[in-house]
Amino acid sequence: MTIPMAPEELYRHGLRLLLEKDVPAWMDLWDEDGIMEFPFAPPGWPARLEGRRAIADHMRHYPDHIDLHDFPEVTVHRTTVPETIVVEMRDVGRLVKTGGPFDMTYIAVVTVRDGLMTSYRDYWNPLAVQEPGVDFTGAGR
Repeated sequence: MTIPMAPEELYRHGLRLLLEKDVPAWMDLWDEDGIMEFPFAPPGWPARLEGRRAIADHMRHYPDHIDLHDFPEVTVHRTTVPETIVVEMRDVGRLVKTGGPFDMTYIAVVTVRDGLMTSYRDYWNPLAVQEPGVDFTGAGR
């Protein structure tokens, strides 16, 4: 019997998978009924994705839009709810379509139950990637 990963361990493992551009393996870290939210999503961009399938449809083309190189800053804060963590992080890379730099700092609130992500609220700044011709969310479209 395998012991499920703790929230911080699961989250850091997920970051490694994203750097490896292994979105299918990242999706394996999700509960079937997981919910991903983007509270600052601009009009026309998804604000809430319900279920692993919807999240997978959204994320499958992520590597085609952003070439992640590193997560140079990751700070995980534990909360009074053991299943929930708050993560401050920065990721860097390049925008595939333009070749321009990608440098994003944001906060995520993540809940993990039985070793799988059940909720992920991604507080990122969409203004940071609104360059002409760049579709940061192109996944799922």
